Amino acid sequence: MVAYEESQAKARILMEALPYVRRFRGSIFVVKYGGSFMDSPDPEVRSGVAKDLVFLNFVGIKVVVVHGGGKAITRELKNRGIQAHFIDGLRVTDEQTIDAVDSVLNEQVNREVADFVSSHDCEVQRFPGKRVLSCEKLQSKNDLGFVGQVTQVNTDPIIQALDAGKMPILSSTASDSQGVCYNVNADNVASQVAMALGARRLVYLSDVPGLLRNPEDPSTLLSSLAISEVKPLEEAGVISAGMLPKVTSAVEALKAGVNRVHFIDGRMPHSILLEIFTDQGIGTEIVHA
Repeated sequence: MVAYEESQAKARILMEALPYVRRFRGSIFVVKYGGSFMDSPDPEVRSGVAKDLVFLNFVGIKVVVVHGGGKAITRELKNRGIQAHFIDGLRVTDEQTIDAVDSVLNEQVNREVADFVSSHDCEVQRFPGKRVLSCEKLQSKNDLGFVGQVTQVNTDPIIQALDAGKMPILSSTASDSQGVCYNVNADNVASQVAMALGARRLVYLSDVPGLLRNPEDPSTLLSSLAISEVKPLEEAGVISAGMLPKVTSAVEALKAGVNRVHFIDGRMPHSILLEIFTDQGIGTEIVHA
């Protein structure tokens, strides 16, 4: 009897997911893969995220993954005897640092993310961001060096990969008009890629449950909010620090046509599936109205 009840519970979950599978089949989802879970010593954490991404792919959703790798860059700089410097949360990127960024993001991290996905029988295509993303130097009151802002996304090779059933894995680097590599904020890259591809959903995976009214209290999770509610929350200090660039990028994507943006905790087992395929969800979604 217990086994039968468990089977019935599983069947109910599948039936709850069915209308979402039907609705999203053929749509493009851009997933920003970031947060401390990228560096988790437990391979099951990263493997669990990869399984969720593969599940989306196998039910007909076209998934594009964008990743950063800040902690890996900092470790590499330390190995090279280079001190990491940040201004207003942005990495100061001189010639030595951009060399490390290029190596870590476009080779090491990009390969690791691709390997985790492909280990679950899903074809991938690696894209060093600098090959498909154009940028200009980020204008700031402080000279941050080789830090860029995306100006154009070459969508053709990404779409070709999707049409071939492959999952594109993009790093958060871009190149200027001279072909020079620049470091770019991965949240901004994900937003720009989602807009360029006309993505239906943009998902930010990180190491927090979502937007919390009180950062110290998980029970204050804001499960859903409209664009019009964002500014008051910023002014009240609810949206600040590391969440600010994510939310800013999310609003930009929504205004450009992305249907919804989600913020979910990548450390939680199957958080992507719970957010996308259940009525209640598990993180925070920002919607047009």
